[in-house]
Amino acid sequence: MSVKTEHYDVIRKPIITEKATMASENGAVVFEVAIDANKPQIKDAVENLFNVKVKAVNTTITKGKQKRFRGILGRRATVKKAYVTLEEGNTIDVTTGL
Repeated sequence: MSVKTEHYDVIRKPIITEKATMASENGAVVFEVAIDANKPQIKDAVENLFNVKVKAVNTTITKGKQKRFRGILGRRATVKKAYVTLEEGNTIDVTTGL
């Protein structure tokens, strides 16, 4: 399998939070993905980049909030997250990087 540069455009970075760590106990990994990426593209990218079998992909979009930084009104970016559930026996170590 060849790794295409499009796969790196789909998957931005792994998300390592308390909730993502709890999901990893059930065989899931959380990634920040491109806002226009769909589930088949995410599945294809994860399978080709990490050489694993994907069981399911669930996505969520977190809308950017308005926040103040030193009194100046700003806006956080809208982020799309993908919860990728892996088949039994497959693992991804997100701490090592790509």
